[in-house]
Amino acid sequence: MNIALIPARGGSKRIPGKNIKNFCGKPIIAYSIEAALEAQIFDRIIVSTDSDEIGSVARQYGAEVPFVRPAELADDFSTTAAVVEHGLNWLYSQGEKIRYLCCLYATAPFVTGKYLRQGFEKIVSEGVSSVFTVTSYPSSIYRALLIGEKGYLTMVHPEHELTRSNDLPETYYDAGQFYWLDAGSFMETQRIYSRDALPVILPRFLVQDIDTSEDWKTAELMYEALKKRGE
Repeated sequence: MNIALIPARGGSKRIPGKNIKNFCGKPIIAYSIEAALEAQIFDRIIVSTDSDEIGSVARQYGAEVPFVRPAELADDFSTTAAVVEHGLNWLYSQGEKIRYLCCLYATAPFVTGKYLRQGFEKIVSEGVSSVFTVTSYPSSIYRALLIGEKGYLTMVHPEHELTRSNDLPETYYDAGQFYWLDAGSFMETQRIYSRDALPVILPRFLVQDIDTSEDWKTAELMYEALKKRGE
């Protein structure tokens, strides 16, 4: 059985009501639910939340909310891994046999069924413990700079001061859309970043972290631009 688990707590402080805030015409969580439905690879799409309001919106768009997330897993310090472990334990207690779980973030409006399927195909075919989305840094991290106490600039990697950018390896960061997990391996390690993790590489124009009001506005502008281009 394949499960999509969407964490969506109700206590966001920087963007109040973040997980169901209107994003270009509908609650932002709707995009994640619709992408999971579009992928047609999940037996169940479950939202893990402590909020009745979020639960109601999630059901409206086609997800299940079969349990209430406990308060101790719905604060600012709760980790994604702890929420996934709780969801899996609940499913196991109901007699479900879970092969793969995809933790899909509620604030990922650029996520698509296409990339969810790509991640699923990779974790199955390669037999690894986890697969998740990444995108490339726009410039090399080996040429990164720090501003010191006196305001002077220094290189993080001074050994690469004279290295051509073309000669430096491309680097990536977590795109924060979804994490495919082998359920059995995860329950043994409680690690999302497994040692054998593989990437689903996204173009940078499909990636925007949304933690502040400025992030939100940037994401909406990106989304509307893509929509106008029919992408």
